[in-house]
Amino acid sequence: MPLPDRQAAIPLLEALQTAAHATRAAFHTPGHKKGQGIPAPLANFWGAAVFRADLPELPELDNLFAPVSVIQAAQNLAAEAFGADRSWFLANGSTCGIEAAVLATCNPGDKLILPRNVHQSAVAALILSGAIPIWVEPEYDATWNLVHGVSLTSLEIAIAQHPDAKAVLIVSPTYYGVCSNVEAIAQLTHQYGMPLLVDEAHGAHFAFHPHLPTPALQSGADLVVQSTHKTLSALTQAAMLHIKGDRVDGDRLTRCLQLVQSTSPSYLLLASLDAARQQMATQGKALWTETLKLAAIAHTQLSQISGLVVLPVSSSSGFHALDPTRITVDVSGLGLTGFAADEILHQTLNVTCELPGLQHLTFILTPGNTPEDIDRLIQSFKILAVTARPFASFPPHLPHLPIPSHTPLSPRQAFFSPTHTVPLSEAIAHFSAELICPYPPGIPVLFPGEVITVEAIEYLQHVLATGGILTGCADSQLQTLRIVKE
Repeated sequence: MPLPDRQAAIPLLEALQTAAHATRAAFHTPGHKKGQGIPAPLANFWGAAVFRADLPELPELDNLFAPVSVIQAAQNLAAEAFGADRSWFLANGSTCGIEAAVLATCNPGDKLILPRNVHQSAVAALILSGAIPIWVEPEYDATWNLVHGVSLTSLEIAIAQHPDAKAVLIVSPTYYGVCSNVEAIAQLTHQYGMPLLVDEAHGAHFAFHPHLPTPALQSGADLVVQSTHKTLSALTQAAMLHIKGDRVDGDRLTRCLQLVQSTSPSYLLLASLDAARQQMATQGKALWTETLKLAAIAHTQLSQISGLVVLPVSSSSGFHALDPTRITVDVSGLGLTGFAADEILHQTLNVTCELPGLQHLTFILTPGNTPEDIDRLIQSFKILAVTARPFASFPPHLPHLPIPSHTPLSPRQAFFSPTHTVPLSEAIAHFSAELICPYPPGIPVLFPGEVITVEAIEYLQHVLATGGILTGCADSQLQTLRIVKE
């Protein structure tokens, strides 16, 4: 069967539709019994069809953890569409995919090389697996207060110092659409016999248009995790994991996924993955062609508004390519912080960005956006440019903070150790029990198990004083810290 015909199939979605319309007396979960027991306000809001399709693992719907029929067929089609040897559907988001990837490649005590700007799911993976992190500092763009990808040189140094590491994990693209040189990194890791794991959560769309960055799988990655819901049309929390080659044990990966996924996966999420794959495989190039046109219009017109600067392609060693459908706008020329601009756009002008920062806003464009959306975005920024009431002085750029390359205490040890909360002044020289990440620039300053230094505290205080925010710490105002009892 020719590829386009085969990819037109949606086996899981069709099986779910058939099961939803079956007229059986339901004596199984979920308790709403195909919507018959659902609260009226919920039924009025969502309609009846979604509840009829909210079904458990009936025989005709296959089993996510041991698929032999429609789920297996849907995953095989996904592997073909995304260029993988094997693909797995994830109902617990990319989070469980990252956790399973580390569990599948690292035993307790094994070293994992990874950048400081990893998602918190990677930290959870370190805690679950007992792997020892070897941190690589990503490239920092001081002009934009942004973190880009990791440079090949930084990874070469880390691998040369730790040739016994079991795997390398990178983030590409970043939240801002910046891609690392995955092909060169894959060649490097393979020279040392290490698999390359890629958190490609924000790049599920790359495979479907030649003018988008090259997908990590095509660049030589061994394992890729994608948040299909972020840029494609799957429901929130629906994701995929793909492998290519034999450097990652697929059977072990399956067992690891069973540890971190729900035993009651939502078929609404799984079917949305099947449908999103079919849409991309049969219409993806045409859909992304239109989206790229809209992105070009937005980029051009926003760049012409006085006071705005749109993130350009950089020559930084951690900046190999930029996703043109991810638009980051520096608003500091208007005398506003990104947080203030975001509040005005969202509350007053009805435009909502994906991520505000100290000096910029990031917008995600997908085939779900319309020309009307782009026009509203542009017009809203024009209004903002002439009506904004700027601050008397804009917060200065953040200083550079040297980042440690290893943790004296592993994240797992820190997590399972007794901890207590102390005033900030008493936390110096103790092991952190918290993951504290300032925005900007989005690099965690403290991981569980790292020694708290005066420099780290001063840096975090500076972030707060200049309008940034801290995530991961119990006390967001940084009056106290949670430390490991020694």
